[in-house]
Amino acid sequence: MIEHISIETEAGTFDAIASGPEDGRPVLLLHGFPEAAIEWEHQVAVLGVNGFRAVAPDQRGYSPGVRPEQASEYTVTHLVGDVIAMADALGWGTFDLVGHDWGGAVAWWTAIDHPDRLRTLSVFSTPHPGALKTALQTDEDQRLRSQYMLDWRERSTERRMLENNAQALKQMFEWRIRPSHIDEYLQRLAGPGALTAALNWYRAGKPSGAADKIAVRTMYVWSTEDVAFGSVAAFETEKWCTGGYRFEMVEDVSHWIPEEIPEAVSSMLLEHLA
Repeated sequence: MIEHISIETEAGTFDAIASGPEDGRPVLLLHGFPEAAIEWEHQVAVLGVNGFRAVAPDQRGYSPGVRPEQASEYTVTHLVGDVIAMADALGWGTFDLVGHDWGGAVAWWTAIDHPDRLRTLSVFSTPHPGALKTALQTDEDQRLRSQYMLDWRERSTERRMLENNAQALKQMFEWRIRPSHIDEYLQRLAGPGALTAALNWYRAGKPSGAADKIAVRTMYVWSTEDVAFGSVAAFETEKWCTGGYRFEMVEDVSHWIPEEIPEAVSSMLLEHLA
């Protein structure tokens, strides 16, 4: 059974979905752009049934209760701080962390900055930031794939994404995920300030710290049809993980791994957490 909960922090109130016993082993799942907590609906339910306490929040800018106006308040430092603040509010000393897309980037940085707080790390699609930097420096294909990250900083992006009944946002999902989820994402992002808040993740600038190697036991899952991240960064990621590493490459699956193959993702998570 999925619960809807609120997580009170100094930054504001995060909305979240949750499942499983309150005293179950805690797992925090971070969504990407332009999604929300329900990206992890299947995994939260499965983890809960298996005795974990799984929580997936709507992150900064996606939760109306934590939606600052300035792009400078969406830096990686703020986003990682939110992860730790939510864990603290939930009473979690250590926890398992899962992320996809932007949530994957936040998960990597949390493991870099707070390895003592994590039991395991699981990231879908997004390579280690050091691996991505290497790919951007050496691989023209990755530079082309990543150009959108710069383009979306332009102030015309909101208008372009929402015009024609949000056709650009709809096409982003490549018709690979549930239409009901797409409808909910679009409805949320059409709200006052919501899309600007989500895009502020891109506008906040690069992380201030250096990407270090990961000492936490890690699973990284990359799909061959990912339009954002190519194979160079994906294969490079192993070099940045020193605490035990599992790499899964899934064929003929798009960037939207957790929603396109939810059963397989849930199975991989259960195996990794075990």
